[in-house]
Amino acid sequence: MKVLGIESSCDETATSVVEDGRKILSNVVHSQIDIHSEYGGVVPEVAARSHIEYINPAINKALSDASLTWDDIDAIAVTYAPGLIGSLLVGTLAARTYAKIKNKPLYPVHHVEAHVYANFIIDKSESIKLDLPNNQPTFPLLALIVSGGHTQLVIFEDHGKYKIVGQTQDDAVGEAFDKVAKILGLPYPGGPSISNAALVGDAHKYKLPHAKMQNPYDFSFSGLKTAVLRAVQAEVGVDYTFPSHELHARLYDAQRNDFAASFQHTAVSTLVNATKKAFEEYHPSTVVIAGGVAANFELRDRLRSQIPIEIEYAPPILCTDNAAMVATLGYYQSKVQPSTNPDDLKVFPTLSMNNTSWSKN
Repeated sequence: MKVLGIESSCDETATSVVEDGRKILSNVVHSQIDIHSEYGGVVPEVAARSHIEYINPAINKALSDASLTWDDIDAIAVTYAPGLIGSLLVGTLAARTYAKIKNKPLYPVHHVEAHVYANFIIDKSESIKLDLPNNQPTFPLLALIVSGGHTQLVIFEDHGKYKIVGQTQDDAVGEAFDKVAKILGLPYPGGPSISNAALVGDAHKYKLPHAKMQNPYDFSFSGLKTAVLRAVQAEVGVDYTFPSHELHARLYDAQRNDFAASFQHTAVSTLVNATKKAFEEYHPSTVVIAGGVAANFELRDRLRSQIPIEIEYAPPILCTDNAAMVATLGYYQSKVQPSTNPDDLKVFPTLSMNNTSWSKN
């Protein structure tokens, strides 16, 4: 079964064809990073306009790269939640239109859940150059989902049957990376910028706090972000009234690198400690990480060293927003639930995974 995936929840216009929920045949991603880097973050109206420009060419390229026509496509999967409302509307409108004119079943997919399904892709066509896992995850599955908008630990008992056991109570970890990068004067997006700076920094130079939560699986990164701000102010000799956007000009490169390394070390420790504790309580067969921050190599290395089972990771390009994960989840949904009438599909910008659990059981 070949599923065309469409992803447009934020600032990537992405399309992909995946076969049988495991083999990637094409992967098209048009990134808007160059556009939004001027503003230090995503501008929703600009993102939506860019999606309008690129959505149809991206769909055509996904088919072409896979050497397929619409006759070969068995279903369409599209992100309908959560995300920027304008961006979601562009992708779902395209999916609804093609589903109707090409007479294809349509499956709406939750973006955050889809990130987990990037780990189920273990095969590829000859044209795809990716280093994929050797085995699909098995259930029960513990997923650490870490991105710019979400940080949560989820236990999957089966496809569509899951429970969120912990989540951030304020900033997502990816959002914290972006905000700290801005304080330090590092370019957007903050995740790669901080990781690169941290490579030559001292991770133990600055003592930064770990949030203590009532639920040991919940997260909080707002305090860590503020702690970095206060530490930078102290380091350059100014008080809290000094404009934060001017701080970076007073930092030396070595200081900037040390702050990046110290922040990353603390953030990763927070994620790894909670995941290890959840592993010890729930005894999953598999552990995966998902979302843009799952591309962070320190997180990968430290989690692998702390979890006493083999962990395989999706390639970094499938951790950031892409449509292969959407097509893969769409395939598994198609096995247990009916398709959606294109006229009935709506978008939900803030929908939690708690409200989307699906299962044949």
